[in-house]
Amino acid sequence: MPSSNHIAVIGLGYVGLPLALALAEHYPTLGYDLNVNRIQALKKYHDHTREVSKQQLQSSHLQLTDNCQDLADAKVFIITVPTPVDSNHTPDLAPLLAASKSIGSLLKKGDVVIYESTVYPGATEGICANTLEQASGLKFNEDFYLGYSPERINPGDKVNTLQTIVKVVSGSTPEIAERINQIYQKIIPAGTHMAPSIEVAEAAKAIENTQRDINIAFMNELSMMFHEMNIDVLDVIAAASSKWNFLPFKPGLVGGHCIGVDPYYLIHQSQQRGYFPQLITTARRLNENMSSYVSERILKLMALHSKHIVKSRILILGVTFKENCPDLRNTRVVEIKAQLERYHAHVDVCDPWADEDDLKQEYGIALTQEPKAGSYDLVMVAVAHDCFTEPDYNPRKFCVADGLVFDLKGLFPKNEVDARL
Repeated sequence: MPSSNHIAVIGLGYVGLPLALALAEHYPTLGYDLNVNRIQALKKYHDHTREVSKQQLQSSHLQLTDNCQDLADAKVFIITVPTPVDSNHTPDLAPLLAASKSIGSLLKKGDVVIYESTVYPGATEGICANTLEQASGLKFNEDFYLGYSPERINPGDKVNTLQTIVKVVSGSTPEIAERINQIYQKIIPAGTHMAPSIEVAEAAKAIENTQRDINIAFMNELSMMFHEMNIDVLDVIAAASSKWNFLPFKPGLVGGHCIGVDPYYLIHQSQQRGYFPQLITTARRLNENMSSYVSERILKLMALHSKHIVKSRILILGVTFKENCPDLRNTRVVEIKAQLERYHAHVDVCDPWADEDDLKQEYGIALTQEPKAGSYDLVMVAVAHDCFTEPDYNPRKFCVADGLVFDLKGLFPKNEVDARL
């Protein structure tokens, strides 16, 4: 007879894999991913996200499968699939609903389905519950139950990990909420926060990253303002940070799996209810336009130094969405490359953290593994990987004699580069 907490984790990406490994230390746990190559790689103890080590995979009791039917004995299903937006910035719930339909076909009386994917308030007990009911023939909150515990994974962060971040939990009934809370308390030493409802937990997830988006948008606008005043915005931020309650965000591109996506879920649901958010929408628009702004800054920098963009050679150092991480999701660096190429520049991309096959498949870009020294008219430092501060990747090394360095991330002192964001 299966344990009452026999757990299946659906989706083994940045969120699902660390979660499944942690759960497997305490409960019978099966990890499922529909990507056959992903499962085969994990069975060979290789995690391309670099979130989990070979040793962790080798020592774990986690079972792995790409066959959804293998999950039939589970009593608790945790869904961690992606929830992106489409080209019109509308929430794309197709992966979530596909996973719900598959799990719905396996549901039994008394089962619990927990969602960790970002959604807008009301989605879990609305469209997800309906999908599960239709697929299972069971009744929500009578035959099966729901929970929502939003993921707080920060890719590439080895300090703020699953176990060190307080986990928000919620359930469709008080009893189920407590059961879910007990499951997560086993694996989260930092503790849990019990939300009063699933909708509150959904909303909390959405505003966490929306708040960061707004703060970064503010810094991006300051960067634009102070550039026109010939003031270095990073110097301004450093000075302002001397006050105890100043929040030292920095300007830059906003990509990744959450900050550039979650606000659209909140905007969508708010508009459906008749309120059209202004501050959130403006911040999103400003951050969406940052790649164009950076491209314009580069064009102006080259023009001021009498360098022609046509047939110029440009090297971009870094293409992942954040430093010291292989995550390419929603990276805005590719937009800058495309915009410069419209002016007939030859643009190479070098990033020792990026997976060459993933970059080629997702964006059609081939990595330049070993850029030639002394051959580029301009080098842009786009991502603050630690390795770029090492001599082998010093941007000046790759420049022609009168080449330029544009430091998007403020990785180098301002006297060592020609321009910073």
